[in-house]
Amino acid sequence: MKSGFVTIIGRTNVGKSSIINKLVGEKVAAIANKPQTTRTAIRAIVNRENAQIIFIDTPGIHKPKSKLGDVMVETAFEVTNDVDVLVFVVEATSNEIGRGDKLILDKIKEINKKTILVINKVDLVDKSKVAELIQLYSKEYEFSAVIPVSTVKNINLDVILDEIESNLKEGPAYYDIREYTDQTTRQLVEETIREKILKLLNDEVPHGVFVEVEKIKKRKTQNGEPIFNVDATIYCLKNSHKGIIIGKNGAMLKKIGTFARQDLEKMLDIKMNLKLWVKVKEDWLNSDQFVKKFKLQ
Repeated sequence: MKSGFVTIIGRTNVGKSSIINKLVGEKVAAIANKPQTTRTAIRAIVNRENAQIIFIDTPGIHKPKSKLGDVMVETAFEVTNDVDVLVFVVEATSNEIGRGDKLILDKIKEINKKTILVINKVDLVDKSKVAELIQLYSKEYEFSAVIPVSTVKNINLDVILDEIESNLKEGPAYYDIREYTDQTTRQLVEETIREKILKLLNDEVPHGVFVEVEKIKKRKTQNGEPIFNVDATIYCLKNSHKGIIIGKNGAMLKKIGTFARQDLEKMLDIKMNLKLWVKVKEDWLNSDQFVKKFKLQ
């Protein structure tokens, strides 16, 4: 039996969370076509015949503009120190090693751990472009492997798992083999609601949003069917954002709630009664009370 911890690191929006969800076969990380979707270090568990791989999805590396941004970048780099293997994800559409990727490369060189380079989104470019990128990055660091992948076309995803397993040492299963994440139900609810906001609203509003579950209670319906009663608050930065989140006659808030509930019922295999409220909390991005929730535990 082999086991170990693996960090997936990369710039914002390179597809780290999509890769994790595909490898795990379950939705454990929020996905949206927007930068900085992941805010915390999320653990996802892959159980193979002779191995247990614990992935840690990290916030994307970006230039911080708030206390929350500082904590996100700090978390991403802090996680790299205590894992067995790093998976560094870059985009196949890149023409050069940009500032964000250079920053990550410098960290990889500093800690000198086994690192697998994953070139994502190869379905968007031709093979010669991928070959150029491989050559470019291989000059910078001696990677354990370089794997071109596509989550859209399911290209080479199993190769990532095979390569990780070959780099792990013998060890115990750290989690029950039926588990696929260490996130609590509360965290899954909060992240799923936030993901729907990211997908449904324009660029200005979503990244100023924070979701907090106020109450979560399991009960039985009159028919004896189990159901979760969940109350959650969506915090935003401005009154104008609050109006956008609620929408005309509450239509947008209802849509967010419906999409989140549908996803959660599939994920948790239980009915859910989800109630949402929206409150304004100006500049929460720089509030210690809120930001501490995102620090690495």
